[in-house]
Amino acid sequence: MSDVNASPLGKTVSYITEYAPELLFPIPRSGKRAEIGITSALPFFGFDYWNAYEVSWLNLRGKPQVALVSFQIPADSSNIVESKSFKLYLNSFNQTKLADSEALLALLKQDIGTAVGANIQVKLIETERFAEQKIVELPGFYLDNLDIEVSDYSPQPNLLRCDASTTTVTETLCSNLLKSNCLVTGQPDWASVQIQYTGQPINRESLLRYLISFRNHNEFHEQCVERIFVDLQQACKPLKLAVYARYTRRGGLDINPYRANFNADLPLNVRTARQ
Repeated sequence: MSDVNASPLGKTVSYITEYAPELLFPIPRSGKRAEIGITSALPFFGFDYWNAYEVSWLNLRGKPQVALVSFQIPADSSNIVESKSFKLYLNSFNQTKLADSEALLALLKQDIGTAVGANIQVKLIETERFAEQKIVELPGFYLDNLDIEVSDYSPQPNLLRCDASTTTVTETLCSNLLKSNCLVTGQPDWASVQIQYTGQPINRESLLRYLISFRNHNEFHEQCVERIFVDLQQACKPLKLAVYARYTRRGGLDINPYRANFNADLPLNVRTARQ
């Protein structure tokens, strides 16, 4: 379970179309957290929003049903689920007969909860509500128009600095320029990121250079967001900090981690234009 190279990522697989919860491949969070110095109490709370756009099953008369499904997985769960295995698991419902959507929800909550080692929240949106789904960009000041020179494309926390000021500020900064790569396959992962903080002003140019420095970095979405949180906390020592990223969809799934150390208004699980 701990070796990501044993997961289905990067491998040719046969698609199973009848219910198979054993397809889920958990990966402990602890290993990558140890790399950034988290070995005991978490310096944050939060969750990962997963949104599934390719969910289908059969009703008892064999007629296909489709829906959108969102999952909220707590950050203090023992494991994440490798995303390809998550997709394969969802595909295993394609030829599975279920009494109704409630039966599907019960299985999803049970199986994903068991895999991650925590109680999770699952929400299903049926076709009648598809038209209600909105596209909303992350609120905040966007750094992307800053005219900067960039030369670092692997994470460089030493780039981060605060502006000389005795003033404490509260602000929300955003960027659409976060990109990292899959830990196993090296495929690009694109994201928008939002940083809310209270503390000494973070130099905006340094923050944008730092976020861009993830461009050639290989790490899963959840791990990148936690690395950003820890680096900001150590370099700038904000009194309050929250980091939220909305990653673009791959294989019918998007993953959106949120980490905070204060009771901010929790972000809505609303997709951005690129998702």
